[in-house]
Amino acid sequence: MPPSNGWDERCGRSPPEIETRRLVLAGHRREDFDPLAAMWADVDVVRYIGGKPSSRQESWTRLLRNRGLWPVLGYGYWVIRERQTERFVGEVGFADFQRDAEPSISGTPELGWVLATWAHGNGYASEAVAAALAWLDRGNQFHKVVCLIDSGNTASRRVAEKNSFMSSGEIKLDGNRVSLLSRFRPT
Repeated sequence: MPPSNGWDERCGRSPPEIETRRLVLAGHRREDFDPLAAMWADVDVVRYIGGKPSSRQESWTRLLRNRGLWPVLGYGYWVIRERQTERFVGEVGFADFQRDAEPSISGTPELGWVLATWAHGNGYASEAVAAALAWLDRGNQFHKVVCLIDSGNTASRRVAEKNSFMSSGEIKLDGNRVSLLSRFRPT
C-alpha cells in the first residue's frame, strides 16, 4: 500500500507541492524539459552519476519516468525551483529502481538529488533533501531510506550526513562499488 503522506488518489497520485524557505518542490512539467536536459548534459553534473552526459532523448525519458513514479509507488521525484524566481534548480526524490545490486535495496525508498551547476554550493541540496525526508517521515510508512553516493562525491556525502544518513558499507552496482548510506526514520 502506498504511503498516505500528501498525495491524493483522486488527483492521480500527483506529487504534493512542498515549500521551504528558498525552494519549491513540485511535480515535473513539460516546461521543465529544457533546463532538465541541459542539467543532465552537463559533464560537471554527471561526473559522479554514471559519468556520461545524457542525450535529450534520455533526459525526456527521465522526465517521464520521474513523473510516472508517483502513481505507481505513491512517492517519486520533484523538480526543485527557487521560490523567488521559479528558476529550475534540479531534482530530488525517492524511487525504487529495482536495481540489480548486491546487496539488494529493492523495496526500500532510494533518495536521490541532482542540481544544476549554477546552484551548487548554495545549500539548496541540503534544504531540498531535508524537505523531501520530512514529507516521507510524515507518511510514517518507511522505517528506512537509502542513498547511493560515489566515493569521490564529497559534497553529496556531506548533504547525506547533514540529513542523518550513515554509512552502510558498499554496494555493487553495474560492476562498480558505490557507497551505500542509510537513514532510519526518527522516532
